[in-house]
Amino acid sequence: MAKKKPVKQVVKSHQSKKGIKPIYQVIAVIAVLALIFFLVFPDVFKKDKPLDEYTFTKEGELTFYTKDNKPVVTIDLEIADTDFDRQLGLMKRKSMEENQGMLFIFPDEEMKSFWMRNTFISLDMIFVNRQREIVTIHKNTRVLSDQSYPSSKPAIYVVEVVAGFSDKHNIKEGDKISWMDTKL
Repeated sequence: MAKKKPVKQVVKSHQSKKGIKPIYQVIAVIAVLALIFFLVFPDVFKKDKPLDEYTFTKEGELTFYTKDNKPVVTIDLEIADTDFDRQLGLMKRKSMEENQGMLFIFPDEEMKSFWMRNTFISLDMIFVNRQREIVTIHKNTRVLSDQSYPSSKPAIYVVEVVAGFSDKHNIKEGDKISWMDTKL
């Protein structure tokens, strides 16, 4: 007759054949997930610049002219001529210099309307027709607002500058613009 093994020995021999202990499996899974996270999101803990902060990139120069074609002031220009750039606009910008602006170029001349959602800088919005004549100016827009700022006439271009720019340089409806694109 065979002698039975004590219960403790059976349990012990069963554990030694089982392989990796469950705690080590959990640690291995966590380590693999952390590695994947840091490979997919490498900049997540960088402190030097927030991921969603945009800065000015000079792509041209724009000059404002009086009705009788006398130059008034020239600014550095960032150009928004793609759907993505026009939708992003100046959102998420923390600042912009007085001598900087953004020119929105649309494919069609029609009634336009802008808002200030996710825009931290108060702006003057200057709507311009195909003849490059200013048709509407909205001054000192409200930041972070869904308020609509529409053109009073069809426009194909919109220039955004810091609030107060139009008054400081006496820019009025009927004045004109001209620009040089340096990003080509």
